[in-house]
Amino acid sequence: MRFTRAGALTAALLLATSLGLAGCSSDDSTDAGIVTTNITEPQNPLLPASNNDNSGSRIVDRIFAGLKYYDANGVAHNDMAQSIETTDRKNYKITIKPDWTFTDGTPVTAKSFVDAWNYGALSTNAQLQGYVFSSVVGYDEVAAEKPAAQTMSGLKVVDDRTFTVALKSPSIDFELALAFTPFYPLPEAAFKDMKAFGENPIGNGPYKLARTGAWEHNVKVDLVPNPDYKGARPAKNKGLRMVMYQSFDTAYADLIAGNLDTLDTIPDSALASYKQDLGDRAITKPTAQNQHISSQTNIPHFAGAEGVLRRKALSLAINREQICENIFHGTRIPSRDFTAITLPGFDGKLPGSEVLKYNPDEAKKLWAQADAISPWSGRYEIAYNSDGGHQAWIEAVANSIKNTLGIEAIGAPYPTFKDVRSAITARTIGKAFRYGWQGDYPTMLQFLTAQYYTGAGTNNVDYSSPEFDKLIDAALAAPTLEESYKFVAQAQTLLFQDMPDIPVLDYIATAGLGEKVKKAELAWNGQFDFENIEK
Repeated sequence: MRFTRAGALTAALLLATSLGLAGCSSDDSTDAGIVTTNITEPQNPLLPASNNDNSGSRIVDRIFAGLKYYDANGVAHNDMAQSIETTDRKNYKITIKPDWTFTDGTPVTAKSFVDAWNYGALSTNAQLQGYVFSSVVGYDEVAAEKPAAQTMSGLKVVDDRTFTVALKSPSIDFELALAFTPFYPLPEAAFKDMKAFGENPIGNGPYKLARTGAWEHNVKVDLVPNPDYKGARPAKNKGLRMVMYQSFDTAYADLIAGNLDTLDTIPDSALASYKQDLGDRAITKPTAQNQHISSQTNIPHFAGAEGVLRRKALSLAINREQICENIFHGTRIPSRDFTAITLPGFDGKLPGSEVLKYNPDEAKKLWAQADAISPWSGRYEIAYNSDGGHQAWIEAVANSIKNTLGIEAIGAPYPTFKDVRSAITARTIGKAFRYGWQGDYPTMLQFLTAQYYTGAGTNNVDYSSPEFDKLIDAALAAPTLEESYKFVAQAQTLLFQDMPDIPVLDYIATAGLGEKVKKAELAWNGQFDFENIEK
């Protein structure tokens, strides 16, 4: 997942539902067949293993093609893979299709995948999504703070089109995950100057950058179809112009005015009227996205047993039902676990999940128990990005906490998604913060591993529980999905005990289309199915 952008991954892909600095306006120089859509300024360079936010990953997912891809319903299909063979879900032989090239004309080979995966896993390269390779034999040696090896011993190139992967233990998720962004290949040119490559990446996907410098920071990104793409998701439009906005309200105004073709998030101000405004161009769909509130344990009152009590009390003090109805007009639903309601195996009645229900008396009781450990002082601040349409619900959460617990609670705006994410990543945020997660691939394990497994690059709060890790490992090694779901339920029950963060809302996504769009579908994770948009 990704941080979203809904946030959200990453895989999924925090909800990076933030928008950038420039509004879209009518541009006579834009080809009528090019689709204009909203985006935010990516946090990181456009490298497959470096992107865990919604915006950067949605660009990378257009530029690159992996072994597999996900369709709009989250079903995985082969893309570059000709075959993926295994008898034990631990040892894999992967053969790629012939005659694929990157947009610089160089061939895509088995080595292109192995080199990219090794680069992503090596600790000294500091790739945020490197943790996805943790199941591969030899990962621990390359991921150590001082690497004992430069490459994972579990990856072997057999010939130009074949490589093998050895995992530490069987994985029920590995093959499904192969469509996830960090598993893309890289051309040899990338390793000559990775910083420069991240500004102007060379891919093998359905689109390519329209020109050198097509990523105009804080303004827009222009993509055009890649005529040499040989996969199953060719562009059905003449390109994508991903435009960055100051607010969703501005983007919505452009949608209504005909200057924007797709908008993946309807602003709060239009939720009561967007169906009337847009008619059959309005889209509503449950998606694998959520919103949480977190606190890193380096701030006062949120470490150890006191922190657990306070997070539980805060969760019980939030009137989720009221917020979903009054702010979102029913287009959000209260969270019932740490993943998302649309995912296979979801169980909304897990032991401990009552902590996600509004209970003022219990909230006050737990807060008092925390005060007995260390009396509360200061105010409870919740950081959010101003460019992401989060102010109304964050302020509603803060008011609910204030009215229930009698403490000062406020929203703390940051100008952009990149600003707040940078502070979270650097562990300098110094206050609670909202984040969203948008699925990178459609399993509960992806949400849980990315956010709570020890050492995961997107583990915002540095949660570490050997018992939780063992349960996740057991879920991955389970022989059937039904057995896997049982271990996932146990893992989530443990999360309710430890309460590393506070699930708040799940998504019923609201989106809209411009009048010039003939066909467009919102995908399982809340993004548009960009390749299949038709004008």
